[in-house]
Amino acid sequence: MLEILYQDEYIIAINKPSGLLVHKSFYARDAKVYAIQELRNQIGGQHVYPIHRLDRKTSGVLLFALDKEVLKIMNDRFATREVEKKYLAILRGWSPEELTIDYDLTNDDGIIQNAVTYFHRLQTTEIELAFNNKPTSRYCLVEAIPETGRMHQLRKHFKHIFHPILGSRPHGCNKQNKLWLEHFELIGMMLHAHQLIFNHPITNKPLILNAKINEEFSRVGTILNLDLNTYE
Repeated sequence: MLEILYQDEYIIAINKPSGLLVHKSFYARDAKVYAIQELRNQIGGQHVYPIHRLDRKTSGVLLFALDKEVLKIMNDRFATREVEKKYLAILRGWSPEELTIDYDLTNDDGIIQNAVTYFHRLQTTEIELAFNNKPTSRYCLVEAIPETGRMHQLRKHFKHIFHPILGSRPHGCNKQNKLWLEHFELIGMMLHAHQLIFNHPITNKPLILNAKINEEFSRVGTILNLDLNTYE
């Protein structure tokens, strides 16, 4: 059963599990289960329309419209940046305390698109895990707020500043991912859409939707001695 965070006659939001596709994708033709069909079945067969997307490996708040008119309203609000998305990510190394990454990205059609991400560092940690001839490894927890919505934007932006998201493939650190696979059996990606802030499409009432982190994110936080109580 999908965890429903909010539901009324116009919209519905879930806490999407990591590994679940939003809908059928050319890039993941092996998948048999999709968020759209699972949610539709769960609420009695009513059609649902995804308003935005999350990567397959990204967990967290995912918002759907229950009719096409509401879908158009919310698509327009996303396009005009009236919706704020907040993500939690565990990065390799100690990032700057805060930074706005303004770095253009190229999509699959070869088109260059402006992409902007603001983030601030929440916690730093260092554990006894030998890497690159050093006896310890450093990591940090950040909150990221993308101002644009490009494919794999956060993964690519954090790799660009040399602080890749732990577990990200292909836009990560292959050596770190291998290290964590061997030592901690980590196969997931430490990226979670923990909050969505917007005005309701019909009532215009302010809404703040929060999604708890999953067990894998929590487990990695424990290994790293991060305080994740606020997000569990």
